Amino acid sequence: MMDRATILIADDDPAIRTVLTQALTRVGHEVRSTGTAAHLWEWISEGLGDLVITDVVMPDESGLDLLPKIRRARPDLRVIVMSARNTLLTAVQASERGAFDYLSKPFDLSKLTEVVRKALSSTAAPSSDTAPRVESDGDQMPLIGRSAPMQEIYRVMARLMGTDLTVMIAGESGTGKELIARALHDYGKRSDGPFVAINMAAIPRELIESELFGHEKGAFTGAANRSSGRFEQARRGTLFLDEIGDMPPEAQTRLLRVLQEGEYTSVGGREPVQANVRIIAATHRDLRQLIRQGLFREDLFYRLNVVPIRLPALRERREDIPDLVHHFLRQALADGLPAKTMDAAAMKALMAHSWPGNVRELENLVKRLAALYSEEIVGPEAIEQELSEQAAHSEPAESPRSESLSEAVDRHLHDYFLAHEDELPAAGLYSRILREIERPLIARSLAATKGNQLRAADMLGLNRNTLRKKIRELDIPVVRGLK
Repeated sequence: MMDRATILIADDDPAIRTVLTQALTRVGHEVRSTGTAAHLWEWISEGLGDLVITDVVMPDESGLDLLPKIRRARPDLRVIVMSARNTLLTAVQASERGAFDYLSKPFDLSKLTEVVRKALSSTAAPSSDTAPRVESDGDQMPLIGRSAPMQEIYRVMARLMGTDLTVMIAGESGTGKELIARALHDYGKRSDGPFVAINMAAIPRELIESELFGHEKGAFTGAANRSSGRFEQARRGTLFLDEIGDMPPEAQTRLLRVLQEGEYTSVGGREPVQANVRIIAATHRDLRQLIRQGLFREDLFYRLNVVPIRLPALRERREDIPDLVHHFLRQALADGLPAKTMDAAAMKALMAHSWPGNVRELENLVKRLAALYSEEIVGPEAIEQELSEQAAHSEPAESPRSESLSEAVDRHLHDYFLAHEDELPAAGLYSRILREIERPLIARSLAATKGNQLRAADMLGLNRNTLRKKIRELDIPVVRGLK
């Protein structure tokens, strides 16, 4: 890394220019700042600057439109793009046009200085235009949300668009895992190919291998004709393996072989076939726990988990609820339903709900309100009535709200030993069970404190260093909030 670099900053907000100049000057760099793209381009044309930090929206020209010009004139010059638009579209366009990184406003200054350090020390050539050009309107993008957790997801996705890397998407049911997979396909290098999805939980165990790899005529009883599998159907495109945690062991072994060797054979077939697909997997289950229980292959997990993406639950990004509600109301209007708006009290009620069904539950509720309620402005009474009726219909009888933690653990252990009645679990069960309880406890505490480890440690009664050690040991993902 350069000990002292010249950094060019372009932003039409004087306050932001001042803050960034002070922060980067403190760490030893020389800074020049301007409020126009024209002035920035003048400096770049003269050969000034070792690094550029530019906003997207400026009075004379978009920072995104400036990127191709910078790459042609000075291909080795790194550019960091910042924006308050905070959409997947902005992140993808920045990456696709050659930006070194993308930061959403507002951001933590320590995050900026770390990205600057990486940019100045990077020796790799800036990425080429391998992803398709993205010119669609932001409202048409499949992901909605401006919260800090979603911004991190956008940044990761933008970097993946031009690659064939295998991705593992984790998240609760209803968080939008297939939307992530479809976006990676639709705006990636295989967008001209098919997107094929298969839900492992919905396929009978005895049919999964045939569904994945196809079968030859006469391969088994009832196989009257040859049938193509999902790998063949997804050729030159993307294969989305949803609920991968429900894949039976024998199919896991065959999938691992495909990932290792890049080829497969159909059921009853003899000739290997090249697997020309990108794999994206998803699960709502804890695969590491399944590995410890002997239900999921560890080597397959590492083959699939090349790039992990964790989708936050809706309760972890409540600030995105208004944008989601407005999006679903627009969709309802486009579907022919009456126009509706939410008053402030109704929106407050929506943001206070825990949303166990996540974004899918919110979407269903909004569209139900649009269809069934005659009032143009929806108030809190309608929200409360719908949520109470929904809770009454969805609450499982065997798991009442009054169940204690001890009772829930006992019920889980009862099912666990029942599943292993023919063979006792491996030694070390005590430590494994404690670990399984400790991990969600720490994760929930971090979520409650918005990633503040000092507050979480105090709440748990742990030393901060002890908490950090446990986060590493238990592989707990931490999304840091932006300041």
